[in-house]
Amino acid sequence: MVTKRYLVAANWKMNGSREQADVLVRTLVDAGIAAINADIALCPASPYLAQVAQALAGTPLALGGQNLHMDDCGAHTGEVSGAMLKDVGCRYVIVGHSERRCGGETDVDVAQRVAAALRNGLIPILCVGESAQERDAGKWCEVLERQLGSVVDHCGIAAFGELVLAYEPVWAIGTGNTATPEQAQEAHAAIGRYLMEAGLEAAHLPRVLYGGSVNAANAQGLFAMPAIDGALVGGASLVAQEFVAICRAAAISAGQ
Repeated sequence: MVTKRYLVAANWKMNGSREQADVLVRTLVDAGIAAINADIALCPASPYLAQVAQALAGTPLALGGQNLHMDDCGAHTGEVSGAMLKDVGCRYVIVGHSERRCGGETDVDVAQRVAAALRNGLIPILCVGESAQERDAGKWCEVLERQLGSVVDHCGIAAFGELVLAYEPVWAIGTGNTATPEQAQEAHAAIGRYLMEAGLEAAHLPRVLYGGSVNAANAQGLFAMPAIDGALVGGASLVAQEFVAICRAAAISAGQ
C-alpha cells in the first residue's frame, strides 16, 4: 500500500471578506475536511490571517501566508515579515508564486524570502515554473533549474529538506489549462533529479506539489502520478465542495 502523505494547500489570493472567510472555513469544517488523511493548509490574504487562525483552532488544518519580506522587521511599509506570520500562527508561507514573479520578483528575491521563512520557523512553499513561451521553446527544464539553483546558491542544498516545492507552469495559472498528468510528472521528476545531482539525499527530497488550475475533476489523475505529492490550489479552493473533493482525492491516492 502506498504510504505517502499528500499536502493540499489553498491559495485564496486577493479574494474574500471577513464574512466570506468565516463561511468558507465553517463550510469546510462541517464537510469533514479535518478528518481527511492529508495535510491541508489554508492561505488567506494577510488581513484575514488572525481570523482564520482562530477559526482553525482545535483542528489539524494549518495556516499559511501568501508572501513575506526578506527582513524580519524595519521600514518596509505595507510588507509582512516572517516573524509576523509566525506570530499569528502560520506554519507555511507561499514564496515565489508566478503572479509575483511576473510582477517583478527576481530569483534572488525569491531565494532571500525562502531564507527569511526558514529563519522564522516557517515552511516555505517555493513555487517554480515556466511560461508558455519557455515551454514552447523547450526550455522548461532550464527554467526550473535556474529558479531552483538560485535558492541552492543562497540557502544551500540542505534547505530543500525543510521546504515544500510547488511546480506551477505559468501557462496553467488561472487559465483553466492544466498540465497533463504526464507533463506534470515529467517536470516533478526533473526537479527531483536536479536536487539529487546538486547533492540532496533522496531521503531528504521535499514534497513537490502541482499548481495550475487544479480542480475536483482533474485532481485524481494528477495525484496518480508517482512524483506528485499534492496540490497548490487557487480558484477551486474558494469553493468548499471543490476543495474538499480535491483533498479527498489526495487521501484516496495515498491509499488511505
